[in-house]
Amino acid sequence: MPRENMASLIQKIARQARTTFKNCGSSPIGENSKGFLENQAKLRNLLHEIRAEDLNIAPRKLDPSPISVPHNPPVTYMHICETGAFSMGVFLLKSGSAIPLHDHPEMNGMLKVLYGKVSISCFDKLDNPPDAASEAQFNPPVLPYQKDALRRSMLRSIGEYTEHSGPCILTPKKDNLHQINAVDGPAAFLDILAPPYDQDDGRDCHYYKVLENGDVKLETGEQKEMWLMEIPQPTDFWCGAEPYPGPQVTL
Repeated sequence: MPRENMASLIQKIARQARTTFKNCGSSPIGENSKGFLENQAKLRNLLHEIRAEDLNIAPRKLDPSPISVPHNPPVTYMHICETGAFSMGVFLLKSGSAIPLHDHPEMNGMLKVLYGKVSISCFDKLDNPPDAASEAQFNPPVLPYQKDALRRSMLRSIGEYTEHSGPCILTPKKDNLHQINAVDGPAAFLDILAPPYDQDDGRDCHYYKVLENGDVKLETGEQKEMWLMEIPQPTDFWCGAEPYPGPQVTL
C-alpha cells in the first residue's frame, strides 16, 4: 500500500513536471535559466522520494519463462499520463534485459529507479568534422554505404542506480543518448520525457551501436570519445504494455 499521504506524490510530480517543462514544446529551454533550474530542482527532489509502493507496484521476481514474441517481452511500459509538454510512465525490465542505446532528439528527461538496479551508459553527440569518418579506423571495416550512419560521441559516464539513488537526468545536449541494463535481477524505473517522442515533430527514437572499444571501464570523472552507428531497432528488443495500477493522475 502507498505510504500515508503518498497517494498524491505522483500527482505532485506530474504537476511539477508540467510546470518545469511547460515551454519545451514551443521554444528551447535555457538549461541555465534560473526559473528552469529552480523548477528542475523541485522536480528532482520529488522524484527522489518516490518508491514502487507509492505506485502500487510490487517488485517482480525472477521469471524463468523465456522471452517470446508477443507474450513475454523483455521490457514492458505502464503509461501514466501525457501532455504536449511531457510524458510519464514506468518501464519494467526483466532480469538480464536492456533498453538498447538510443537518443531523445531535443528532449529533456528524468529517470528514477523504483526497484532493482540498473546500469546506465550516457553519451553526448558530437559534431562530425568533414572526412572524420573516412580517417577513422574501424574493425571490422565500415562499408561505404554505412558512413552516413556514423556519429561521433562522447561516452560521459557508466553508473549504477537503485531506488536509493537520485534521478538520472538528460538534456538535449548532455547525456542525451543512453543504454539501460537491468543488473542482478528485474528492475523498474519511472520515466519522464519532455516533450514526448513525436515522429511527426522530428522527435523519433533512433538506435545505435558502439563501433569502437565496446567494453569500456571508465575511471571516476573520465570521458571517452567513441564512434556510434545508427541502426534499426534491435530484433531482440521490443516493449510490451501493461496497465498502471497506481494513483490516478489528472492534469
